[in-house]
Amino acid sequence: RLEIAELMARYADVVDRRDWPRMSRVFALEATIDFRPSGGPSGPFREMLAWLDRALDSWPIHLHMITNLIVELDGDRATGRAAWMHTGKNAEERMTIGGFGHYEDDLVKVDGEWLFARRRIYNEGNEAWAAPPGNPAW
Repeated sequence: RLEIAELMARYADVVDRRDWPRMSRVFALEATIDFRPSGGPSGPFREMLAWLDRALDSWPIHLHMITNLIVELDGDRATGRAAWMHTGKNAEERMTIGGFGHYEDDLVKVDGEWLFARRRIYNEGNEAWAAPPGNPAW
């Protein structure tokens, strides 16, 4: 579980630094990211990085915080759920909360390291992008 918590933190660090080459240490080779619940596209993680980079253009300074991690282990596979909050300085140079929501993850252990096989990103800060009914944020 601790290794998966580290993976979640590594993802946030890579996004905050926009250090896209490091994503290969976060996602399995055939992994996907689904931004549709957050108003974006879905597809292979490498293809989604260009969209994510553009989405962050209006945030010259930003920081993602990951909390409330829940992991279910099943051998070399796992599922995870974690809350996130995005803060930063927006295009108007004001510090603000940019969004909050949660991740739903499928994980796989490859060569002894946990990696994301699928990551789905929900943004409960926008009702249209929130998770299905039953979400505690609404």
